Amino acid sequence: MAEETANDTQVAQDNEIAPNDEAVQGDEAIQGDELIVHGDEMMAQGDELVQGDDFAQGDELAQGDDLVQGNELVAAEETTPRRRRRKKSLVWEHFTIEEIAGGTRACCNLCKQTFAYSSGSKIAGTSHLKRHITLGSCPKIKNQDQRLALPSAGGTDNDGEGTAERPTKRRYRYTGYANAAFDQERSCSYLAKMIVQHDYPLHIVQQPAFATFIESLQPRFKIVDVDMMEGEVYAVYQKEKENLLQAFNTMPGRISLTIGLWTTSQTLGYVSLAGQFIDSEWKVNRRMLSFMMVSSPHSENALSEAISMSLSEWNMKDRLFTITLDNECSSHDIYSANLRDHLSNKNNLMLKGQLFVVRCYAHILNAVALDVIASIHGVVYSIRESIKFIKASSVREEKFAEIALQLEIPSTKTLCLDVTTQWNTTYLMLLAALDYKQAFTTLETCDDNYNEAPSSEDWKRVEAACTYLKPLYDSAHSIMAAANPTSNLFFHEAWKLQLELTNGTGHEDPVFSSMAKDMHERFDKYWKDCSLVLAIAVVMDPRFKMKLVEFSYSKIYGAEAAKYVKVVDDAVHELYKEYVAQPLPLTPAYVEQGEANNGPASANNNHGAPSTGDGLLDFDMYLSEIQSSQPSKSELEQYLDESLTPRIQEFNILNWWKLNTVKFPTLSKMARDILAIPMSMVSSGSSIFSAGTGSRMLDDYRSSLRPETVEALVCAKDWLQYSPAATEAPSSSLVKPEGS
Repeated sequence: MAEETANDTQVAQDNEIAPNDEAVQGDEAIQGDELIVHGDEMMAQGDELVQGDDFAQGDELAQGDDLVQGNELVAAEETTPRRRRRKKSLVWEHFTIEEIAGGTRACCNLCKQTFAYSSGSKIAGTSHLKRHITLGSCPKIKNQDQRLALPSAGGTDNDGEGTAERPTKRRYRYTGYANAAFDQERSCSYLAKMIVQHDYPLHIVQQPAFATFIESLQPRFKIVDVDMMEGEVYAVYQKEKENLLQAFNTMPGRISLTIGLWTTSQTLGYVSLAGQFIDSEWKVNRRMLSFMMVSSPHSENALSEAISMSLSEWNMKDRLFTITLDNECSSHDIYSANLRDHLSNKNNLMLKGQLFVVRCYAHILNAVALDVIASIHGVVYSIRESIKFIKASSVREEKFAEIALQLEIPSTKTLCLDVTTQWNTTYLMLLAALDYKQAFTTLETCDDNYNEAPSSEDWKRVEAACTYLKPLYDSAHSIMAAANPTSNLFFHEAWKLQLELTNGTGHEDPVFSSMAKDMHERFDKYWKDCSLVLAIAVVMDPRFKMKLVEFSYSKIYGAEAAKYVKVVDDAVHELYKEYVAQPLPLTPAYVEQGEANNGPASANNNHGAPSTGDGLLDFDMYLSEIQSSQPSKSELEQYLDESLTPRIQEFNILNWWKLNTVKFPTLSKMARDILAIPMSMVSSGSSIFSAGTGSRMLDDYRSSLRPETVEALVCAKDWLQYSPAATEAPSSSLVKPEGS
């Protein structure tokens, strides 16, 4: 019997009973947020016996007949020596033990916070230390926006085949979010959103490399086929559409549309509709509404039918304000007439439809610029070939640089080739080449292989082209500089360009005047079509109001300016009357401020209210008599009569109207709708210079899909970029692996 007791004691000394150095209390091993137990049953591995949830506690190895009770280690024989076991928990890679009076504390190496560890024979364990690291409680980890993961012990992933060897020792893994509960449906939804947002083909799910990659991340994820993924994409589209419908129900004003035409390699036609509006927070919003296939997108009735169908689908039949077209200029009149006639019967168009059809400003800039470049296409080709010749070798570049140095050409511009689809690069190429025109001529005389130098007459045409391309180039950059350009910005650009081209038609040089006449003829048509809506928009800018209209028209029209100014003034007043006739719901701010104190100066303001006992009853009666004898000013007249707001660089027109909604409740509704008119179809962050001048082409892959799938992909991609980021983090509750 004594021999058996001795053997038992030796087993307890030689074998590690605690798998880690941390204390495990009660059911903590299987219920803590950061612990995973590999097996609840008795396991015999090697010569180590591990049973159920019975673990030794503390950092000490129980020897002899030592007993574990709660958090205390009670020694049966005090004379038995104790051996310190090496700390093996990975938590000690992030913590350091510090000795203090009466015990020890664990100090985080990152944030230097200290935590209880031991006090005499009391052991706090390491569970709270793991939580500090793996759950992101450490402020240093939060600032770095990362989670430190403690890897699992033992086992291999067998090259991602989905099986793993059982660890040789019973250990815990602390991996925070990495071991969140797997959800097949949620993962499929995320995959669909990824395909939509990055324009991946649906058949990516069938690619072997993609399947292997997914299996290496999550072997339990079941790869779906193309049809199922198409259904997932459509589900994302439907969900985002419902969210947008709810947002439209709370939209305070009207909506303006932009229309684009698309064709496919199968000669099918699509019409894209996007809506732009200003929300209750006075922020500009643009959302795709539909992307539908039509039998003949260029036919007279195709656009009007597509718009009517979309307005019905989005419950906006009575909320349409304007439409902006991106189409060939030659067909603009046809579209305008048909759209106005067809939709005016079904919608209450403001100002009798005078503002209804708007032309894209980016489109007209590109059209005019491309006309200029096309008019000198021969010399553009010569300059392009000349630059290719010079840049073909470093020897030629050095020779050209020597010629420029000998001719003392002061230019610092660098010769560069253009991108034929972006006219701004062609302008910059011509501008740089113009400075080196003498060098090109000299190079031709000293290099027999070069014979592309433009003539003096060609250079004059290049100079004229650069002269008139510059205001187009500058205007485009001014628009692109605005993060969310409101309609008031475009009047400044359009009237200056109209004046520049008008003056250019009288240039003394026939080359300059001829080019200016061609440009003016094209741009003047845009000005006549859109100057009214542009002018009304700038009147809604408190920095300019009618004053800028009067000033600019005097420059453009001279003695006839007064009649054109009157057209704008009459239209503004007529439009305001239409808004006055509409019901005006009181905003919460307006109700709180009180109509009598902060409302518009109108008959609704009760200046003759009973006195509050201040002894000025006679004064109140006097005010009442004045009010009845003097007609009050409307909001519009009050706004126009007030002095102009100072022109500061940081001025935000939407913020100004937001702050003055209480003062001008009706006029602010009118301003909201006008400022939301999309004068350009180019979205924020895109280049105006590459905007198409006609129909755009869908790629072959999109063209091969079903129309409803194409619409789901195009619309959902637009909507997802505005969806709030997912705030629901994966569950941090760690679960036991399958089969444990």
